[in-house]
Amino acid sequence: MVFMCWARPSPEEQKNCLIKSSDFNYDTKYKGATAKSASSLKEDHQLAKDGFSLNHARVLVGSGLQAFEKGKSALQTWRHFGLNWAYVDPKTPIQSGQKFCVCVKEFLPWVMMPLQVVYVQESHNKKKAMASFCFGGGTLQGHLLAGEERFSIEMDEKKQVWYEIVSISKPAHFLSFIGYPYVQFRQKVFAHQSTNAVFKHVNAS
Repeated sequence: MVFMCWARPSPEEQKNCLIKSSDFNYDTKYKGATAKSASSLKEDHQLAKDGFSLNHARVLVGSGLQAFEKGKSALQTWRHFGLNWAYVDPKTPIQSGQKFCVCVKEFLPWVMMPLQVVYVQESHNKKKAMASFCFGGGTLQGHLLAGEERFSIEMDEKKQVWYEIVSISKPAHFLSFIGYPYVQFRQKVFAHQSTNAVFKHVNAS
């Protein structure tokens, strides 16, 4: 089952996709796995044994509390998906259990990828002037991949603000299986363009 349409998916088409997508398409033991650090995921050999690949990008996008708040706002309004070939309805709330569609244009058709927010985390350390906000989305039935992806914005002790993407994924359909090298390439393209989108939002006057 693959959700495709020839024109940009309408809200109704996305809603139908989510209704039909039902449950997660990956092992429940990995639900919430991306809440861990990228380094710990790299050391988890069971992930590789189970066929998952790790994709990771972490980029400095600004500094100071204002930059952090702008970065948080970017994630909450899906600015990190504000691309000409990939988007999520910006009105979709970031809350645990919320289903959402990532709409991706691949060559001629659009593909709708159903996911669900697995967790949302936020922390503030006023003493050290540190803060972080993140959420992770898990793939549902009908997604071409199986796995999870985390998006986070973090202000460290030096008040540097970082945008990070961490995902674990493996093919969940024969189309993604035969074209997995291309899928991995597209993941890197997305990470680069998503980072640029967040950077522009954070640094806009």
